[in-house]
Amino acid sequence: MAQTPRALQPSLSERHYFGAELRRLRERANLSQARLGAMIRYSADLVRRVETADRFPSREFVEACDTALAAGGALTRLLPLLDKKRASAGKLTAPPNGSIGVSSLLPAHSVEMSGLADMVVRVPFQPGVLDRAALDWLNASAGPGLSMAGRPGSSDQVCEEDVFSAEYALAMFRQLDHTHGAGRVHGQVQRYVEGELNRLLANRPASEAVGRRLYTLAAGFFELCGYQAVDTGAHGVAQRRYLRALRLTQAADDRLYGSYLLAVNIGHLALHCGHPEPALRMALTAVRGSETQATPAVGAALHAVVARTQARLGREGDCLTHLDIAERRLARSTPEDEPPWIRYFTPAYLADEIAHCFHDLGLPQQTQRHLGDALTALSPTHVRRLAIDTALLASSLAAAGRIDEACATARAAVDHAAQTTSHRCLQRIVEVQADLEPYRCEPEVREFGDYVRQQLPLAAV
Repeated sequence: MAQTPRALQPSLSERHYFGAELRRLRERANLSQARLGAMIRYSADLVRRVETADRFPSREFVEACDTALAAGGALTRLLPLLDKKRASAGKLTAPPNGSIGVSSLLPAHSVEMSGLADMVVRVPFQPGVLDRAALDWLNASAGPGLSMAGRPGSSDQVCEEDVFSAEYALAMFRQLDHTHGAGRVHGQVQRYVEGELNRLLANRPASEAVGRRLYTLAAGFFELCGYQAVDTGAHGVAQRRYLRALRLTQAADDRLYGSYLLAVNIGHLALHCGHPEPALRMALTAVRGSETQATPAVGAALHAVVARTQARLGREGDCLTHLDIAERRLARSTPEDEPPWIRYFTPAYLADEIAHCFHDLGLPQQTQRHLGDALTALSPTHVRRLAIDTALLASSLAAAGRIDEACATARAAVDHAAQTTSHRCLQRIVEVQADLEPYRCEPEVREFGDYVRQQLPLAAV
């Protein structure tokens, strides 16, 4: 019988904090202690002892774990703290309140940085708060939820031209994000939000209609910020951004966009963090709460998320039922009658969702067929999606035992990933290597490992 993992108190000591972070990142990657040990070439027992705060980890161990778990430096940034504690041989004491200050958890130069990656270790993903947020959204009364009064003493008004300019900026940022990944773009988006968007939100809309457009626009910016947080591995930050966006849709009385955020963004995030049950509840709540308003494409997107969660839970019949609903609804969609933010959800994008479902269900042939449809229709500018789907195709080929093809496809995925600064791309490349691990003695697999170390060293295992 498996033992219950030892409970850790991250605020008790630096070693406890590191152990808790290592366990969280390992479980997020769906790796056992033995599997992680094999990937980093250390024993499973050492992984266990570091996680349970029985051993100080070496620098080599920490750096290997950071790379294998695609942690983006989250573990390595804790090394100075661990080294200081190790050198003091237990002479340091905890603060009077028993907690560790945020600044003490990071090297000095990291504390000065404001990027999302620095918040990975500070803001955890909290699935427990999602049900309350979903219930509040479901039971929200109709009508704008924010005051139109604006900032006291301000004579400025937000007009349609202001909102139109901001909408254009959001579209531009989304395209840049698709092409380059969040690592190169999120700083620009954050500065725009902190400057221009906050200025617009502080002033009085010229009319209620302008106000609703403004709050929907703000929700779009926070959705993008959340998506970029996912792309940098800061899942707790992403959760906060998505929930802020959800509240803004309530302020705008935009039930349809709110249902999309609840299922496609928040549901997908919970699924990505290894919590399929909360993800399923978010998606089903979105379906229920938008029954009378959902356009064909939005309805298809919501049911696709329900299918994804059912596949992750191993419920093939329920998954196929919702995929059938999604396909039938999308077939009735007319792009010009859909909201602009859902027009990306084409049959090719649905094929991507279907492929992920079949991959989770362990059906490689169906996965490959639908990935073929998705990849054929993808724009060359959507490099991140190309990298993720190509890597998934490589994993599927490996699952089918087609190792030569898997390695060749994985090389193409590495080439795409090398063009972005995306944590999600790195994670998928790590997963491909894990899927090829049973064939590590094959020359093609060894050559692929060398290729990753040369072209994308952050994803090397």
